[in-house]
Amino acid sequence: MTNSFRPGQRWISTSEPELGLGEVRAVGPRTVRVVFAATGDTRDYALTSAPLRRVAFRAGDSIRTVDQQDAVVRAVREQDGMLTYATDLGDVRETALAHTLSFASPTERLFAGAFDPPALFDLRLAALHHEHRRRQSPVRGFLGGRIDLLPHQIGIAADVADRLLPRVLLADEVGLGKTIEACLILHRLLQTGRAQRALIVVQESLIHQWFLELLRRFNLWFHIYTEGRCQAVEEQTPDANPFLEQQLILCDTTLFTGEAVRLQQAVAAGWDLLVVDEAHHLTWTPASASPEYRAIETLGRRVPGLLLLTATPEQLGVAGHFARLRLLDPHRFHDLDAFVREADGYRAVARIAERLDAGTPLAPADAAQLAAWLAMDDATVADALADPAPAARRPLIDRLVDQHGPGRVIFRNTRATVSGFPKRTAHLHPLTIEVDDTARRKALAQEWQADASGSDDGGRLSYERDPRLRWLVAFLRDIAPAKVLLICRTMARAVAIEAALKQQSQLKAAAFHEGMTLIQRDRAAAWFADPAGARLLTCRSIPASSSSGSAGSIASVSGTRSACMCRSCRRRRRRCWSAGITTDSMRWPATSQARAN
Repeated sequence: MTNSFRPGQRWISTSEPELGLGEVRAVGPRTVRVVFAATGDTRDYALTSAPLRRVAFRAGDSIRTVDQQDAVVRAVREQDGMLTYATDLGDVRETALAHTLSFASPTERLFAGAFDPPALFDLRLAALHHEHRRRQSPVRGFLGGRIDLLPHQIGIAADVADRLLPRVLLADEVGLGKTIEACLILHRLLQTGRAQRALIVVQESLIHQWFLELLRRFNLWFHIYTEGRCQAVEEQTPDANPFLEQQLILCDTTLFTGEAVRLQQAVAAGWDLLVVDEAHHLTWTPASASPEYRAIETLGRRVPGLLLLTATPEQLGVAGHFARLRLLDPHRFHDLDAFVREADGYRAVARIAERLDAGTPLAPADAAQLAAWLAMDDATVADALADPAPAARRPLIDRLVDQHGPGRVIFRNTRATVSGFPKRTAHLHPLTIEVDDTARRKALAQEWQADASGSDDGGRLSYERDPRLRWLVAFLRDIAPAKVLLICRTMARAVAIEAALKQQSQLKAAAFHEGMTLIQRDRAAAWFADPAGARLLTCRSIPASSSSGSAGSIASVSGTRSACMCRSCRRRRRRCWSAGITTDSMRWPATSQARAN
C-alpha cells in the first residue's frame, strides 16, 4: 500500500483529528490540498512534512458510508493508490466513507493503526511524571515570584496558605513586606486551585502600586475596576453583573460606598478570597461604623478567605483592634466588653505559655490553672508536664494559642525580632558658610524653621550656591561609579536639588515623587536601576503614618528590599553607598557603609 498522495484518498490530520476525514483534492509540486467536508475546512500542507495519516481500514473493521449506513469490512483492495472495501453492502470506495469519522479517542486511534512511535509515548509519560511532582511540591506558588524569599515573609505565607480558608490579619511593621506576604498567599492559592476568584480592595492612592506589584513580581494580571468601567459593562449588557466579567479584580473602597448597587453586585458575584489593604482606615465603634467598614463587613461575611493588611493594628486603640478582628471572625469576637475582659488575663496566659515553651517546671497552682483553662483533667496535664520531651508540651501550647486571644488570626513581624537588616552608621560632614553670605544664612534659617515646624517649604527653593550641593557633587565623584539615593523631606526639595545638579554639573540625576505620572516614575526608577543610568535619584521621604510613599514605590519598581538601589550592591554584595543622605539639616550625614542583604 503506497503512501503517495492521490486525489480522492482519505487522510486524517494528526494535529487536528477533530476535523474528521479529509479528502485529497489537489497535489502540487510541493503542497497537497485536503478538504475536510465535516467542518468545511481546507488545509494546504507541505508534501515533505504534512501532519497527515492515511486512513486504511482492515478486514473486520466497521465503517460508515456517506449515506449513514454501517458495514463490516470483509476485504480490502488497492488499485492506483485508491482503496476499495468489500462489505456486506457491496464494494465501498474510500471516497464514499462518511466525512464525520474521526480517531480522537485512544481506542479509535489504536484500532485504526494511527498511533505514534513508542519514543513519543515515553516522552509524554515523563512529562506527566514531572507535572505530577511539580503539582505536589510544597513550595508550589512560592517560587514563581520575582522576589527574594525572606524567611520572615515566606514563614507567614506558608503558614497562612496551608489553611483551607485563611482569614488572618497581616500586621507587619512598615517596610517588612505585608504586600509581598499577601501576594505570596494569593499566588499559592491560585496555583494550587484553592482559589479562582479574588477581589483586592485598597485605598485609591495604592491602586497602581498594587497593580504593578502583582503584575511585575507575580505575573498576575488584575483588572482595575472603577465606576466608569462598571457603567460601560452595563451599557453594553444592561442585565450583566460587571464583577462576573473577570476573575481577578482590583478596586478602591469608594467603589462600594458611592453606589449601593455595586456592593450588591460584588456580593452576588461570589469570591474565593478578599484582600483589604490599609485596614486601619475602616473605622468602627459599638454605636456606628463607617460606610467603608460596613461594605467590607458585608463582603467578608460572604467570602471564605479574608486577608486584612495594616501596619498599625492598635493605632485606634482597643476598639479599632477589635473591629478588625470582628471582620475576621464575627462569632468569636462578638462583644467588645468581653474582648477587653479577656485581654486583661492575657498576661497570665502568656507567662504560663512561656514557661511551657522553655520547658520550665510549673508550680502546682499554675498547673491547676492550666488544666482549668484547657478543660482537661489534672492528671492528663501532669503527665504532659512530666514528660521531658518538648513534643509532649506542644499540644498544651497549641491549645492555649487557639483558646486565648487572637491566637492564629494575627501575624506580625517587627524590626526588633526580624534579623538581617543592614546596620547603618551616620557619618557627619561639617560644612562652613562664608561670614558675609547673609542671604545664604537666612535661607538656611528659613529651611531649618520649616523642618522644625513640619510645614511646607515656603517660597522658591534655590541650591545654586548652597555648600551642601558642592559637597554632594564632590562626594558623588569620590565614590564613582556607586549610586546614591537622596531622600528629601518634601517633593519641592527633591525637584529643586535635581534641577540644581543638572545646572552645575554633568552628573546624571533623576527625580522620583508623587507629582510625576506613573510612566514618568517608572522611567526614572528604570534609569536609576540601569548600571549606566542615573548616579543620583532624589525622592520624597516616606510619611511615618503611612505604609506607602515615594521611596517604597522606588523599591517596588527596582526590586530591592532595602534603601540600597544599586544593582552592583545586590549582585556583588559590595559596600553600599545608597542611603542616609538627607537635606533636613545644615550638615549632611554621609551614606551608610553597611552591606546589602
